[in-house]
Amino acid sequence: MRYTRVLLFSEGFGTGHTQAAYALAEGIQRMSPGIQCRVIELGNFLNPTVGPLILSAYRKTVSTRPRLVGMLYRSQYKKSLNRLTRLALHRIFYAQAQRVIEELQPDLIICTHPFPNAVVSRLKRQGLEVPLYTLITDYDAHGTWVNPEVDEYLVSTPHVKKMLMLRDILPEYIHVTGIPVHPKFWERGDRKALQAELQLKNMPTVLIMGGGWGLVFNKELLSKLASRAGDIQLVFCMGQNEKLVASMREDPIFQHPNIHVLGYREDIHKLMDVSDLLITKPGGMTCTEGAAKGIPMLFYEPIPGQEEVNSHFFVSEGYAEILDSASVIDKWLNLLSDRYDQVTKHRNDAGRRRIRHLEPDHCAGQVMGLLNEGRIPGYQEETIKILADQP
Repeated sequence: MRYTRVLLFSEGFGTGHTQAAYALAEGIQRMSPGIQCRVIELGNFLNPTVGPLILSAYRKTVSTRPRLVGMLYRSQYKKSLNRLTRLALHRIFYAQAQRVIEELQPDLIICTHPFPNAVVSRLKRQGLEVPLYTLITDYDAHGTWVNPEVDEYLVSTPHVKKMLMLRDILPEYIHVTGIPVHPKFWERGDRKALQAELQLKNMPTVLIMGGGWGLVFNKELLSKLASRAGDIQLVFCMGQNEKLVASMREDPIFQHPNIHVLGYREDIHKLMDVSDLLITKPGGMTCTEGAAKGIPMLFYEPIPGQEEVNSHFFVSEGYAEILDSASVIDKWLNLLSDRYDQVTKHRNDAGRRRIRHLEPDHCAGQVMGLLNEGRIPGYQEETIKILADQP
């Protein structure tokens, strides 16, 4: 008997798209052990020479010219990928993507980034007969996600569904699933046990994250944080930016027993459990993970475009504030040192006030519902078994 196969295509522009793909695979596994799943990053896997170069150029642009990124985002907001970009994707990835699909023979393809979405859409225009689902991993509906070949859209909020409907997509093909996160972000670990495991002290703690790429915070903010290390523990998690990690560890300003500078970590969920405040860039995945943990968040310099939209959503829901002035960080640091019980209450309240479509397994449950409705030809419920590749 042939098992149903699901291929999840992602892209490494930020770590959230791929994390969402793995989280969705994990969710389906828990619900129905049986579907065979494969997660592939389009660039790194299909074109390991050119893919990293594109990623590096994008990362540099985001880091050094965020206003340009915002301008491009807004100018192309209602448009699909332009002809030049589609042509480039075709030349770089088309043949490899076609070969992988022919080898794996998936019954369903789910894309968590616009680039693989565009590549698979082109394959469908040329005869590929595999259902295509698009999981939008932000809290906005940019035009680059939209293609007529997409069979179903999985979106983060009812607002995003409305935005897609304004683009003439029928509501029955848009499903409010939330952005899937790993189940470990929905669990609360034992704080004291985790403090011992992570070699951290039992004291008010701030987690500062630069994202998977380790984007740099300004010196003024870092100095203000470091000046409070006497009564507040600071954990800097700078992602894959090894040069930044090395320079921070050598900088005298961070030479304090209550300051910890870390690189890329697989145990962010544990760091969130032992922390009382998260300062971060508002990527869609990080925001969703923080909301799942119920940790108060301060958003640092949202990149114009999707990060701005992400931040607006979580601020409006009461999970976060924008770190747009010295008074904001002063307020929270003073709360941590002088009124710690208020911060604890804020977190407990947030943990109880979960948003329905951000609940664990909601996205996987919606996908399984579509499977059971017969929206995937050849699917048989009794054959489900998942083998999710882990990174």
